[in-house]
Amino acid sequence: MAEQLINEFTVNRPIEEAWPLITDLERIAPCLPGAELQEIEGETYRGVVKVKLGAISSQFKGEAHFVERDDVNYRAVIKGAGRDTGGRGNASAEISAQAESLSPTSTRVAVTTDLHITGKVAQFGRGIMGDVSSKLMEQFADNLNQMIDEQGVESVASATSTPAAVVAAAPAPDTAAAPDAAVKPQVRKIEGPATEPIDLMEVGGSSLVKRIVPALIAIVVVLLLVRRRRD
Repeated sequence: MAEQLINEFTVNRPIEEAWPLITDLERIAPCLPGAELQEIEGETYRGVVKVKLGAISSQFKGEAHFVERDDVNYRAVIKGAGRDTGGRGNASAEISAQAESLSPTSTRVAVTTDLHITGKVAQFGRGIMGDVSSKLMEQFADNLNQMIDEQGVESVASATSTPAAVVAAAPAPDTAAAPDAAVKPQVRKIEGPATEPIDLMEVGGSSLVKRIVPALIAIVVVLLLVRRRRD
């Protein structure tokens, strides 16, 4: 299943302050419901997204990286891909974010997601993903603005930055010992609390229920027919 999702959210900060935060994946990951960043290797971010529908839970394990980042025009493109650890399907997405100044104290960010899903996780089809993504974007914006209000822009921006003195003092790689060996980026583990899964029934609301109920009715009808034949 392929679907394009278009959403937007507002950050309660001027664009020159909001943009560095929006593109700091390590800082904003906890703001997205169900997302848990686990490690960073160079420019590659790896983690999981947890979802559940009733008693059924799924966990997508994957990675994402920037393919474009224009800090002058406030545009970024991220590609990500993941697989359901239970073997029920795969997902990939190209996410484009474009920020614009809404006012001297606020920034609007338009997000376009080209989403591709295969396997059983795509069974709910089109429409559901749009409803869910819209509500998740609202939750993300609320969490992001709350984080900024509580921590302030400077502390949020500096939380993941490396001081210049540390960079200068870091030892240079020993290229003389292995001149032909490529220097691999180090893997940095992210230690943080485990995230709670996204409850699709709660987020999707009535639209998800309407999609599921006909399927449940069909199952009940089939079971009744089978029972009658046996009787």
